[in-house]
Amino acid sequence: MDSIIGGGDEITVGCILSIKTTLGEVLEGQVMSFDPHSNILVFQEGIQSVSGPRNIRLLKCNFIRDITYLGRAEDPFDFKKWDIDLNILQAREESAIRQAETEAERIGVGVTEQAQDIFDALSKTLPVHWEKTVIVVMNEVRVGSPYLPESVTGGTPAANIRVRKVLERVRKKMQTQGGSQ
Repeated sequence: MDSIIGGGDEITVGCILSIKTTLGEVLEGQVMSFDPHSNILVFQEGIQSVSGPRNIRLLKCNFIRDITYLGRAEDPFDFKKWDIDLNILQAREESAIRQAETEAERIGVGVTEQAQDIFDALSKTLPVHWEKTVIVVMNEVRVGSPYLPESVTGGTPAANIRVRKVLERVRKKMQTQGGSQ
């Protein structure tokens, strides 16, 4: 990290400072980061030993009148000191990815909003998935555009009838709620 001020102690992440701004405000806290390109200091107000919520300030260095070095605290980003179980984090990440993939599979590509609404309604009572623009119900019955009971094909006669009945109820409910036909 580049120094904020030249000469003397280099001001780096972890330093405890007292800063006086050009507006006369005095801030005490710890340096979290410094970006020399934008000339912005990320500063956590409050002394490290103070518990509870603290403010994070982004200070444009042009508005800093004076800096007093008060000491050095531990690096706030020293992850080795944190009690983190990487296996748990990796499991959470994998679970979140699987969940996102599952949710993405439930969104039809190239289908109307009405078709997606029908899919969502059918999915509440029956197992469904998309095959391009066709809704596949119970891995055997297919519902194609325009997603009417007459559009239901395939599957056993009992499964076909069940899907037609559910689809009729879904469409009636959509009509009474002001949805499309």
